[in-house]
Amino acid sequence: MDLTQEYKKSLFKLGIVLGILMSVYFAVKIISDLKSYDTIGSSNINSMSFSGHGEVKAVPDIANISFTLKQESKTVKEAQGIVTGIETKVLKFLSDSKIDTKDIKTTNSSFYPKYDYSNYCANAYPHPCDPSKPKITGYEVSEAINVKIRNTGDVGKIIDELGKLGVSELSGPNFVIDKEDALKAEARKNAIDDAKEKAEKLAKDLGIRLGKITSFNENGNYPMPMMYAEGAMSKSADTRTPSIPKGENTISSDVTITYEIR
Repeated sequence: MDLTQEYKKSLFKLGIVLGILMSVYFAVKIISDLKSYDTIGSSNINSMSFSGHGEVKAVPDIANISFTLKQESKTVKEAQGIVTGIETKVLKFLSDSKIDTKDIKTTNSSFYPKYDYSNYCANAYPHPCDPSKPKITGYEVSEAINVKIRNTGDVGKIIDELGKLGVSELSGPNFVIDKEDALKAEARKNAIDDAKEKAEKLAKDLGIRLGKITSFNENGNYPMPMMYAEGAMSKSADTRTPSIPKGENTISSDVTITYEIR
């Protein structure tokens, strides 16, 4: 037998071997895919869910307050001038109190006419009365401002002084934590550890083995203010400046982890 025939015979044998290998590969793949299809969405998979709760407490380092500058006058210009004058005094005071300009924000500015409906129709005679056209008696100008106070020890003094400067509708303080992301992550980890501990204990008690995690869900990360035991507002006998306790905030997380049972 010459070399050409030997070469062709070797190629034929190699082709047979490769064919067998490819057939085995595709057979294994098809069986694997069929098993996967049977598993997806199957109600025969046993699973168990565990809930976990985690909390982190921290003292707030930011106080948010809001207030309005408001004035009524015969004309918009006159009312706006008075509001601007009050605003100038307020901004100077906040600057003297070491409040950064980036922490002072105007959230709304508006003006609208003030109407008198009471005597319009009474004075209309002998002309027809049209109650849809009341008399304009003046204008009200208002400006709403939010302030972020980073030195929370100054909150009482700042609120007290703002009241003296003529602001109205002052609300707050709302004590918050400036950078909560790290605390949220810590609360989440505590909740996950809590759920895992429950899962491991129950699995041991039931004599089962936990498989892979099939689902995870989280709720929470809600900061909850907790006031100290002292009164919410007190005054010093010397300074008569309100002392406002900021307490502490609780960052919480609740998770649910579902395990496959083997």
